[in-house]
Amino acid sequence: MMLREETAPPAGALPVGALRDHLRLGSGFEIAADAAEDAALAGFLRAAIATVEARTGKVLLTRRFRMQLDDWRDRLGQPLPLAPVIAVEKIEIDDGAGIVTELGPEAWRLVPDGQRPVILPAGVILPHVPRLGSVAVTFTAGFGADWADVPADLAQAVIMLAAGYYEDRSFEGSKAMPFGVAALIERWRQVRVLAGRGGRGMR
Repeated sequence: MMLREETAPPAGALPVGALRDHLRLGSGFEIAADAAEDAALAGFLRAAIATVEARTGKVLLTRRFRMQLDDWRDRLGQPLPLAPVIAVEKIEIDDGAGIVTELGPEAWRLVPDGQRPVILPAGVILPHVPRLGSVAVTFTAGFGADWADVPADLAQAVIMLAAGYYEDRSFEGSKAMPFGVAALIERWRQVRVLAGRGGRGMR
């Protein structure tokens, strides 16, 4: 499976002010509100968001993704690797010989479950994917376009993690998740099945 993020959260949606206030409260020192410092804080926030999303499978700020599979994992229903999914924009089947066919909405439906969204067939099974072909799903996922839309515990986890990255520049490369952050995101974590069928492998 390949999963590509096609859009990124706009800089204006990042809680730079909230992170600056958190750092000031923790240190007692004011963090300069200049362009260079804001860019640095935004970078730490993006890193923290990516970490929290990777650990939970939840997309915090709305954006578009493209998932490509060698084949459906199960023709009775294909789980999506991220949640919450707002909409599936298109599904395309490539026959491996240069012909790409877009599946009309009459062939499938989205079940937008908060934990495991899934694409179900409109009929009995999802359409056949040729052996040398692939299927691509373009979808939009996220809690919302604004930081206020992010659940409070996940938002706080991002702020705490970004503050740790800021205060200890070597911390960003650490594999250890701080206990407080891990506790905040625990209820959002899930075991995710991402790949296509085992017989076709992953790429």
